[in-house]
Amino acid sequence: MPFDIPEPFQWDDSFKVFYDNLDDEHRQLFKAIFACCTDNNAANLTALVTTTKNHFADEEGMMQKSDYPDYATHKKVHDEFVAKISGLSAPIDDATKHFAKDWLVQHIKGIDFKYKEKL
Repeated sequence: MPFDIPEPFQWDDSFKVFYDNLDDEHRQLFKAIFACCTDNNAANLTALVTTTKNHFADEEGMMQKSDYPDYATHKKVHDEFVAKISGLSAPIDDATKHFAKDWLVQHIKGIDFKYKEKL
């Protein structure tokens, strides 16, 4: 079942994975997507891509250190999202804004929650 996109679009405690660094990075991802939605320019899009890549590197590193069993599948999902957003140019359209919001919500609650207490 899909999870609802919060309105306003911001991180809240329902997105906690209970790793402080990852929760902080998830907050930054919400802010970066929100920035692209409210001030739709190349600088904010670049910041979103950079923030996303940095977060994924941290999360994947934690998965590797803990021998997380679903690492390869999780990394593939990350790689696909990075490829999608890296190929964008500003301004992004409303459908892409919705895609990014929805992807983040579904990813955290549907996929990231699986690693709770396992990293």
